[in-house]
Amino acid sequence: MEILLLLFFGQPLWMWLTFFAIVIGLLVLDLGVFNRQDHVIGVAESLRTSAFYISLGVAFAGFVWWQMGSEPAAQYLTAFVVEKTLALDNIFVIALIFGFFGIPAAYQHRVLFWGILGVIVLRGIMIGLGAALVAQFHWVLYIFAGVLILTGIKMLCAGDKQPDISANPVVRLLTRRLRVTPEIRGHGFTVKKTDPVTGRTLRYATPLLLALIVIELADIVFAVDSVPAVFTITTDPYIVYTSNIFAILGLRALYFALSAILRRFAYLKYALSLLLVFIGSKIFIADLMGWEKFPPLWSLGITFALLAAGVVFSLWKTGGAAEPTPAPEAETTRELQ
Repeated sequence: MEILLLLFFGQPLWMWLTFFAIVIGLLVLDLGVFNRQDHVIGVAESLRTSAFYISLGVAFAGFVWWQMGSEPAAQYLTAFVVEKTLALDNIFVIALIFGFFGIPAAYQHRVLFWGILGVIVLRGIMIGLGAALVAQFHWVLYIFAGVLILTGIKMLCAGDKQPDISANPVVRLLTRRLRVTPEIRGHGFTVKKTDPVTGRTLRYATPLLLALIVIELADIVFAVDSVPAVFTITTDPYIVYTSNIFAILGLRALYFALSAILRRFAYLKYALSLLLVFIGSKIFIADLMGWEKFPPLWSLGITFALLAAGVVFSLWKTGGAAEPTPAPEAETTRELQ
């Protein structure tokens, strides 16, 4: 209860209700109106939807400025940009998860849609806990900052190494403990099948459910980096949470555009690594310089500069590379058995 009160502390309840009304309205329109029928989302549709979500996220900064002032608005924009770019790293992992479980392109949007509902709840819990810790123990911010610096250095050293989904202990546990059907029957997360031994009709999990669970768990791992990153920008729970959710809302749409051209952003990971190191070091720089906090506009400018450099360098280095031959869509990995 105290965490819930802390989450709403500092801003009027109507501001929270306004934000949640926007989010709920977007989700209802998404699956209930525009994507009622399963279909493959093309690059053009993905880019249009992504532009809409990014514009909405940026426009919300105007609402923050109107209600809270120019400095919180700059902090929100910085947090939004940071969260949006850190979310790009999720796309690489999501693509690996979908490929491993053989999820058809027509059903990927549905998996990501339900995934975002879980993210909204999980991020709220993590941000509430983080806000409670920071409110009680300000020195926790230095731990957050240290974690970000170490994570950035680790990412920088890891380079292009990709995670092995099949070796993940969670995936192994799920496939051992759940009744899993290897085939995909429509967009259902579970199906009823006759047990070949007992003859009883039982409910089986489909690869879509396994992919959804693994994506949710992957987001928790990413949140360990992204949530502390925003707390080093601002400790206001309203700015932290709204910037997180607006950044993630458009991730589903952006995935379908970027997943087709992931190789063109091969070097963006290095820019993200440097960004994490920069964000983590801001609190230490501010202390050394005798500042109350790192200037928000400087933070926003340096964030844009690092990301722009990463994008430009990636496009330049991969510009002459031949396009890889698309692999046929996997049926479903045999590891599910």
